[in-house]
Amino acid sequence: MFENPQLVERFLNYWRSTGHQRVGFLYGRHETHKDVPLGIKATVAAIYEPPQESTRDNVTLLPDDRAHIVDKIASQLGLQKVGWIFTDLVADDMVKGTVKHFRNVNSHFLSAQECIMAGHFQNQHPNPCQFSPNGYFGSKFVTVCVTGDSQNQVHMEGYQVSNQCMALVRDDCLVPTKDAPELGYIRESTNDQYVPDVFFKEKDGYGNEVTQLARPLPIEYLLIDVPVSTPMEPLFTFYVSPTIQPFPVENRIVDGHLQDFSSLMTYLRQFPPDSFLDTASDLHFLLYIATMDMLPMRDSIGSLLEAVKLKDRSLAKTWAKSEQWATVEQMISAQGMMPSVDEQIQASPSRTSALWTCQHCTYLNQPEENQCEICELPR
Repeated sequence: MFENPQLVERFLNYWRSTGHQRVGFLYGRHETHKDVPLGIKATVAAIYEPPQESTRDNVTLLPDDRAHIVDKIASQLGLQKVGWIFTDLVADDMVKGTVKHFRNVNSHFLSAQECIMAGHFQNQHPNPCQFSPNGYFGSKFVTVCVTGDSQNQVHMEGYQVSNQCMALVRDDCLVPTKDAPELGYIRESTNDQYVPDVFFKEKDGYGNEVTQLARPLPIEYLLIDVPVSTPMEPLFTFYVSPTIQPFPVENRIVDGHLQDFSSLMTYLRQFPPDSFLDTASDLHFLLYIATMDMLPMRDSIGSLLEAVKLKDRSLAKTWAKSEQWATVEQMISAQGMMPSVDEQIQASPSRTSALWTCQHCTYLNQPEENQCEICELPR
């Protein structure tokens, strides 16, 4: 369950701006599901977007040197990594705002590669179990796919993969097929790896139940549906206001989405001096000040994280008077005396004014280029 719709809308803004797909990790908490006997639900409070290279068709995750810092900050806020989310959206009608519907019973719900990825993440986040010989059984880690529904509207679908799929992925037995996303393939044994035969049952054209060798293997045998929703009454672990422009999300190398000192100044100027708790109640803001190059504050924000977790305004106000934050305020004050980037552009228009923005990916290109250097689409 996502605490509020703004969480997903903020995540989808990248696709709306660029047309490229996106991956994020879900941070939240596991809670007792009051409407389901013995049920557990994951309540998502924030989405962290790791370093990645994306196009309209695929996403490649890059090494993340800050992953452990994100986990530590989340832990101090009472949150943990509970799942991952990715988009698979293709615009259908730009005027109506509809998207194409291509994930269904006649094609696939998750591709084999996505199932393998889900199994990999579930193996990284096993579920503690005191009755299991090795102390773990299964996983509560979830997969959320944002795609088009039968009404051509954007919607979310939730899944997990079975324990059998986790074992196949853990032992490197399951691989995707080349041309059919709905089919996986069980490796054959080699001199270096023994792979036992895997079978599944299906009905033939006469209604008889027959056993088939899993080469290939229909992926739906490995999937478990997980309901995805938002509550009737929105919840807010972090501060959200329609009059406040949120702090930019990390790792978005797109004009208007960059995290830098200028965006920090712009963000802080939206808040009155006596509302520092509201200012700090943003995971992306907290991560930025913890890791910013000029003055990383990861070792000094413990009490601020406690204030955000407890929603303690007096504690947040006390931290705002600390020596570390006073240094940041002095840097902001000094920066405010310098001409802004826009003023510098106006002062020297000879080179910059001729740059053109790609209408597909928003990259700024040199005037002599006739096609975008990033997406290679025509001007």
